Amino acid sequence: MRVLLVNTSERIGGAAIATSRLMEALKNNGIKAKMLVRDKQTDQITVVTLDKSWINLWRFIWERIIIWKANRFKRNNLFAVDIANTGIDITSLPEFKQADVIHLNWINQGMLSLQKIKKIIDTGKPIVWTMHDMWCFTGICHYSDECMGYLNACGKCPFIYKNNSDNDLSHKIFLKKEKLLYSAHISFVTCSHWLEKKAKESKLLQRFPITCIPNTINTNLFRPTSKNEAREICNLPLDKKLLLFGSLKISDERKGFKYLVEACHLLHDNYSDMNNLGVVVFGKQTEEISSLLPFPIYSMDYISAERQLANIYNAVDLYVTPSLQDNLPNTIIEAMACGIPCVGFDVGGIPEMIDHLKNGYIAKYKSAADLAKGIYWTLSEGNYNELSKQACKKTINCYSESSVAMKYIELYNKVTKKNA
Repeated sequence: MRVLLVNTSERIGGAAIATSRLMEALKNNGIKAKMLVRDKQTDQITVVTLDKSWINLWRFIWERIIIWKANRFKRNNLFAVDIANTGIDITSLPEFKQADVIHLNWINQGMLSLQKIKKIIDTGKPIVWTMHDMWCFTGICHYSDECMGYLNACGKCPFIYKNNSDNDLSHKIFLKKEKLLYSAHISFVTCSHWLEKKAKESKLLQRFPITCIPNTINTNLFRPTSKNEAREICNLPLDKKLLLFGSLKISDERKGFKYLVEACHLLHDNYSDMNNLGVVVFGKQTEEISSLLPFPIYSMDYISAERQLANIYNAVDLYVTPSLQDNLPNTIIEAMACGIPCVGFDVGGIPEMIDHLKNGYIAKYKSAADLAKGIYWTLSEGNYNELSKQACKKTINCYSESSVAMKYIELYNKVTKKNA
């Protein structure tokens, strides 16, 4: 069986990493899988890139211009939404023609337009679409926050500046998606049960089959190693308790970094035995936050090399993710695979990954105090060795390559038989 996985980027962003890992898992389990991207970052021969051209950049810019105009020429939420008004026709590519299954992933920011998705549907090829956020069933947003407009037909979108119109950009794009999906046969996949529930409630996807299959990880690469050796490799101190926070863009409010800052101040002020704590931060804009924390900070740039990532996880004692909205963060899977307990808020797919008081701690949503309590409990009161052991066990049982690949292969077989 030949499967073509389609994603905007090869390695930048959570969806890209998840898709790349799935491709490798499928290949390791007998599937001829290729990945089609607009932006390629490696020399991987099974990743096919579109021709580099100024028009690809222009597609991205043109979409932003339309959104910017609708947003009253404000930059607010400029990258929190997508309208898929422009994109690339992939149906004439040899990789597309050879594929038995077309597996769409995150295809925004000028990769595929709604019109080009319609061309894919019209070929009659079986389509699987993994949702890495909510965009497939909302008008324009990737995460709706507290808005429930997707239950009806969107409109009055809170992501559009000073907007109170029922017939706004979100409603117009929603109607276009509704028309696109009216007679389409697509098998949708969510990475978390949280997103599965949201999708099944939505007006756009309530008639479609939706399967929940988590992201995968290579547990031969991400595994526990010597902490002291990992710290020496990463040039981190040997005599401190270290917690880790990472994000592609640390200033992204959805990542909740301000709650970690507040939690660190609470730990510093209320727990004297936490004075030996250090905070490792990787991602863009790390230099801007060094003055915000009461503990020493060890900054690293955004890291995509997986061996280097595995060393960083093994070098720390705890991973903290104060995200305010998230589907199934790769970072939690990576940390747990290395035996690192995790602390995060009770939101999105995070409680499906962190088993409270078993392999980490689930804090009350937007409670910096409970986040601080979770950090303290994990490092000082819980059975750390057992937490670490259970984190590894959860990863092997739920996210291993063979486990996830077989679930997708079963789905591919199902959709190809249906189309036969």
